[in-house]
Amino acid sequence: MMVDYSETYIKEILKEVKTIAVVGASADHDRDSYKVMEALIQHDYQIFPINPNEEGNLILRQLCYADLSSVPEKIDMVDVFRAEDAVIGVTKEAIQIGAKVLWTQLDIINEEASELAKKAGLKVVMDRCPKIELAKQH
Repeated sequence: MMVDYSETYIKEILKEVKTIAVVGASADHDRDSYKVMEALIQHDYQIFPINPNEEGNLILRQLCYADLSSVPEKIDMVDVFRAEDAVIGVTKEAIQIGAKVLWTQLDIINEEASELAKKAGLKVVMDRCPKIELAKQH
């Protein structure tokens, strides 16, 4: 599967999106999802942590939700910090809520999820970290 995205493609996505749901969000400061959420907040994105085990808790002062459909706001991008086998389920949920972008973290590539998302009109970025991509732009 092609995961070689142009800088322009990634830059445009990061410019277009305002709200990002982070699926697999962790309250643990040492976890990558926490560090990425921190960076996204610093870049003025509105973040919605998604983790059923943290539902109702605050992570980085953001209310955590059990799943994507529980978020009362419109989600532009779904950033997935889950194992590869969970990506397809998250993708179906992302399509249901009308997200515009499906983004998976480093080393997470799921071809079936990618095809499904693209067919539904979502932009797809896999095996990338938005924190790293944002750092490249400054």
